[in-house]
Amino acid sequence: MTLPWSAAFWNPQMWEEMSSSRLFWMVTAYVQILMSPSLKDFFGSSGGVFIRKPGDGFDPAVTGGRQDRTEHSPDTLLSLHVMIIHCDQSELSLRQVTTEELLSTRPMNKTAMSSAWHHSRRGRGHRHKEQGRVTRERVEEQNAEDSVPHGTCMTMCPAYELRQREAQNRLHRFEMVADTERDRLPRADVSRAVKEFSRPAAGKDSTRASDLRPPSVLLKTVCHLVDDIAASSTFQPWAEVYSFVFDRLRSVRQDMIIQRVSGPDCVAVLEKSVCFLLYASYRLCGQQLQYFDPRINDTHLQECLSWLLESYRDGKHQHQEEFQALSLLYNLGSTEAIQHVLELPERIRSSPAVRLALAVSRAHMECNPVRLLRLAQRLDFIQVCAVHRHLLPCRTDLLLLYSHGHSSRNCRYPLQRLARLLFLKDTLAAELCQVYGVNVTGEWVNFSKSSFTDAASGELQCRRMHEPLDDEQWNCSAGSVIQGCA
Repeated sequence: MTLPWSAAFWNPQMWEEMSSSRLFWMVTAYVQILMSPSLKDFFGSSGGVFIRKPGDGFDPAVTGGRQDRTEHSPDTLLSLHVMIIHCDQSELSLRQVTTEELLSTRPMNKTAMSSAWHHSRRGRGHRHKEQGRVTRERVEEQNAEDSVPHGTCMTMCPAYELRQREAQNRLHRFEMVADTERDRLPRADVSRAVKEFSRPAAGKDSTRASDLRPPSVLLKTVCHLVDDIAASSTFQPWAEVYSFVFDRLRSVRQDMIIQRVSGPDCVAVLEKSVCFLLYASYRLCGQQLQYFDPRINDTHLQECLSWLLESYRDGKHQHQEEFQALSLLYNLGSTEAIQHVLELPERIRSSPAVRLALAVSRAHMECNPVRLLRLAQRLDFIQVCAVHRHLLPCRTDLLLLYSHGHSSRNCRYPLQRLARLLFLKDTLAAELCQVYGVNVTGEWVNFSKSSFTDAASGELQCRRMHEPLDDEQWNCSAGSVIQGCA
């Protein structure tokens, strides 16, 4: 048995407004109606919902016969099983629903409501809106990727800059053709000229593809700077070498940032840059500020280390363990550096380099100078370059500790043994003792807590505690350290 059930709003004026418009699709069968302020506003203060019983005529304007209607207030209505209503001007079509089908219908749960919502017109519109938003985001990301410039310059220095610097006599002597250095306008050697760093300025386009070098050329440039110039004995003095290489490496990183370079080439460039800056911090320690500024060098070194460690997250790299250890040794006492290492995978934490760096860091945190200096003797040269700025305060603490622990007139301590503890040669150990007021007589040291003076520990003193090397030894160490590390 089928009955002409219908759903209507008890508001004649509203029906007149609805019949004058085209309502293609109102509701699906058995839709859960939720009570919301917008729904109440739709019904109005005088409105109501009713279900006409079978046999009543369908005339929305009829106001009589309330005893034949079952009214439901919007405040108390939880769910209403209605039928599909298709209204086109004054034409109204109803779907026939059996009584058993209507009575057997239960209020929908949240899952059914969600399904009905997504299959409804409004739900489809909402879903299409979400899909449109996601699509727009993907398009914006794609446009951002497409807007990233990609370099096309296959030489270490762009042709336009090379001609400009050559005409303005701004070539570095390391970039000139041999035997033209004394000419009024020296000629540029294309195989040796390197793009110099320039700050962004208003009206200057730094994203031209012809002025940017692709990653492979950037890596070739860094190899030329570090291996052929910094590690060479033909380019002197080394302070000038540092200034030239430092500026050109900065230009390389600038091109990498503009092009958002990543991957193996980026890691290789950063590894060589870190080795160079670490070595420079050791070799030029104590130099005048006009030749070497340790603060500027430290700033760029920290930036390179941070970028390098972030690049290691992309996958496995050959020298990752060594540079994770270098970062920890350079930042002794930093809780962030320790936490970063402790969060690394087990295969990296258990490597010999990282385990030794963690032991040194623990001794530093425990204020144990004897153990720290003993562990420092197991470090290789580049690791000593990384940790050397922490060694002078550690040696000062050791002398202060021994001055109180061995303070006696009749107590003499062997200088040779003290030099081994300080990780210094005998002559340097004796010089350090004299700086802090510790008496040295021949091969013996007399500690006294009253004679110990806390001298100002500056970079010049740190320089005095380095191993005395001549230029040839320095050049050999530069080649083995910078080339062998990366």
